[in-house]
Amino acid sequence: MAGGAPIFLPMPMPEIQLLRPDHAPALLTFEQENRAYFAASIPDRGDEYFTRFDERHRALLAEQEAGVCYFHVLVSAEGDVLGRVNLMDVADGGAELGYRIAERATGRGLATWAVRGLFDLAANSYGLTSLRAGTTLDNAASQAVLTRAGFTVVGETQLSGRPGLSYFRDLRDLRDLRDLASPAARPGTPTAS
Repeated sequence: MAGGAPIFLPMPMPEIQLLRPDHAPALLTFEQENRAYFAASIPDRGDEYFTRFDERHRALLAEQEAGVCYFHVLVSAEGDVLGRVNLMDVADGGAELGYRIAERATGRGLATWAVRGLFDLAANSYGLTSLRAGTTLDNAASQAVLTRAGFTVVGETQLSGRPGLSYFRDLRDLRDLRDLASPAARPGTPTAS
């Protein structure tokens, strides 16, 4: 398998959903239950994030409506949020990828599956041609996810004062396969007149 260890996905698979107002309660539970786990590898959101969660949620939806960001949640069959996969700072055909997976759902390939699943949305729904990402040097799990998903290291960076790596993923190779089904979409293919 290219890029590393096999992927063990949970069954049934969660659904990648664009963030909506009704996701707020499950998303807040996800953030609260995983706060300490996330803080071990990325800066803590702080108490104010939780105190003003509803206001923050509305602000995210407004950014999404403006096309500046696209926020996604991974929703289980039971309605639990198992993760987030976000495209932020959308501009000039590119965006910054960010993701976090619930501690109870890690180690099964869910992060790699979700990042790869977002490629189709990014390229074919949002019209993006590239993604950027970053992770700290001590976050081997995120480095592995990005590598398995086809990102390449393009430099060094600082993330919240910690040394890290910058990654890049070109999406131009992800053509909408629905277009390829049409004979008119294939060069040199005769069409009925």
